[in-house]
Amino acid sequence: MPYEIPQLPYSFDALEPYVNTLTMDCHYNGHHKAYVSNLNKALAEHPALAEKSPEELIQNLAAIPEKIRTAVRNNGGGHVNHSMFWKMMAPRAGGLPSGKLLEALASTFGSFAEFQGKFEAAGLARFGSGWVWLVRNQSGALEVTSTANQDNPLMEGNYPILGCDVWEHAYYLKYQFRRGEWLKAFWNLVNWPEIERRFATKAS
Repeated sequence: MPYEIPQLPYSFDALEPYVNTLTMDCHYNGHHKAYVSNLNKALAEHPALAEKSPEELIQNLAAIPEKIRTAVRNNGGGHVNHSMFWKMMAPRAGGLPSGKLLEALASTFGSFAEFQGKFEAAGLARFGSGWVWLVRNQSGALEVTSTANQDNPLMEGNYPILGCDVWEHAYYLKYQFRRGEWLKAFWNLVNWPEIERRFATKAS
């Protein structure tokens, strides 16, 4: 079965005013659908690979034939990243996480506010297109990191807990070049119950 774009858990206008309707429409119907289409094209002649989940594909890129490896990396990564991203946001969300996640963030970074500052700084420091992440690294510790293009922390053996898209297509129609404003607005959208689930279970 070809890969399919997951249904959005909310309407295109549900994240207003932080993400405007046009941005959501273009991001979902333009960019994410293109990643899925291009991934399916890349794997059309490799039915055994197409039986794997997108996460499995990007976690073992060395096993992908060199001819299609870059296409799988870029489009498989884009599909995985966005499938996570839509669930990481929600209408009428934001605020603070709770329980063990909040405790872990305070213990690791000093406070929740310090974590936010480090996350925003990493997003601003990512040159060009990419993502900023809160991950559980290979030693089991929380870490803020960023990846280029559509790379995902899974490619580096890290587990993504929270991610924010800092490609221009994620914010430019509303915030233009002001990526910092987008990163600050993002906190109003974070679906902390989903992030807490990821933190607790490592489920994708």
